[in-house]
Amino acid sequence: MTDALIDEPAQRGDAALQAPQAYLLHLADNALVLGQRNAQWCGHAPILEEELAQANISLDLIGQARLLYDLVAQRAADGSTEDSYAYWRDAPQFRNYTLLELPHRAPLVGYAQGDLDYAITITRNFFYSALMAPLWQLLSRCPDADLAAIAAKSFKEATYHLRHSRDWLIKLGDGTDVSHARMQAALEHLWPYTREFWSLTDLEQQAGALGVDGQALQQDWQALLDEALAEATLQCPPPAAGHITQGKQGVHSEHLSYLLAELQSLARAHPGAQW
Repeated sequence: MTDALIDEPAQRGDAALQAPQAYLLHLADNALVLGQRNAQWCGHAPILEEELAQANISLDLIGQARLLYDLVAQRAADGSTEDSYAYWRDAPQFRNYTLLELPHRAPLVGYAQGDLDYAITITRNFFYSALMAPLWQLLSRCPDADLAAIAAKSFKEATYHLRHSRDWLIKLGDGTDVSHARMQAALEHLWPYTREFWSLTDLEQQAGALGVDGQALQQDWQALLDEALAEATLQCPPPAAGHITQGKQGVHSEHLSYLLAELQSLARAHPGAQW
């Protein structure tokens, strides 16, 4: 399943339809927030190779966000730029999944300090890249030619992110007793947040108009997940019940405001500055 997904070439659509701004911002916010979160490993990764890998993944994600924000700004034609969307919106205006804003550690209040947990990072990156690789592939054929071009580029990056996170998921899950236990704990901690991927909102309707079949996408995601977890000797948690997070609707955890404070502080301290 994974090889077929990665090796199948992407194709572009025509320009018959433009993606709604809200959906473009959702895709961009996802990439920016996870890129910023993963960048926190710079100088703290467990080994040098992962120092470089997480930096490159972050750069890929922030590059995707820039392309999408720039497309939104061009179409808005109101003088906005990519920086307007990254630096000058507050947390309730962001439309990223709640999963992506969570810290790299067990549940703590936003300002608390704790040890970074690489198991959480790898598990989250796997959940997200297993979603985005097939989604970017679908969007590379969408009728919005500009989005299709961004998706074709992003698909190649997402397949690398998927390989990287999947490899580490298996190495750690099928490693020592300690690494296995930490991966299982990370899986169970993050699992409920993935329900937001499949909750139905206006964004899913907008994606459907672009040719995205949410049910088929969920089946592909689950197949990628089941295959990797079996190889990693990890147990998939049972279906979660109760509250479904609503980050993509602007209702976030407290962690996003702290993350945005780090991201936006320089731009807001020196508005209009040029470098």
